[in-house]
Amino acid sequence: MSTAFGQSTVLGYPRIGANRELKKAVEAYWAGTIDATALERTGATLRAEVWRTLRNARLDAIPSNTFSYYDHMLDTAVAVGAIPHRFARLGLSELDTYFAMARGVDAEPALELTKWFATNYHYLVPEIGPDTVFAPNPAKALREYGEARDLGVTTRPVLVGPATFLLLAKGDDPFARLDDLVDTYVGILASLAEAGVAWVQLDEPGYVADRSPAEIDALRRAYTRLGEATHRPRI
Repeated sequence: MSTAFGQSTVLGYPRIGANRELKKAVEAYWAGTIDATALERTGATLRAEVWRTLRNARLDAIPSNTFSYYDHMLDTAVAVGAIPHRFARLGLSELDTYFAMARGVDAEPALELTKWFATNYHYLVPEIGPDTVFAPNPAKALREYGEARDLGVTTRPVLVGPATFLLLAKGDDPFARLDDLVDTYVGILASLAEAGVAWVQLDEPGYVADRSPAEIDALRRAYTRLGEATHRPRI
């Protein structure tokens, strides 16, 4: 139960499974020994286990949209429509396009992989340019929110924030497309609000490091715009 002293929560939770079930399922999908339905079934089972664990731990606020088949930065790129044309033109399914960006295919190399700050985790670097066409795609966040709700668990969807996303992306000027990207986030937030989401968590880990005045100003611009949105969850 909530108290005047605040709420208990976690920023995220391990997603691979106690016995590395996700790793095994993803590799089986790549090898062609299971299909997309079986892979998705494994993912749903693991997500449900996490939400039940956190509910049974009596957390006040439980995150969702923290699951990933590969990488949360790649998930964010998909959520904002930042899929490079070289992958979109391959004509693959949504899932196979996702994995093509992660692993590459014969025709195209994968997105660059680099360290997530000073950790041993590696993320896929989004490719952002003047021809990137941002578009809100809240499907994953909505699906996971709905799955948890069906289990009787109300969650707080989590997204990498727009400023950190651009800081960690590949491009000449990280904030040249900030306004367009923030408008895309406004669209995602509106869809979440329509689904009944009360709170959303936007992570900006890029700002635990020292940042220039221009980078701080970009963060201010982004959240001023998001705060002014009239149809959104609480942030």
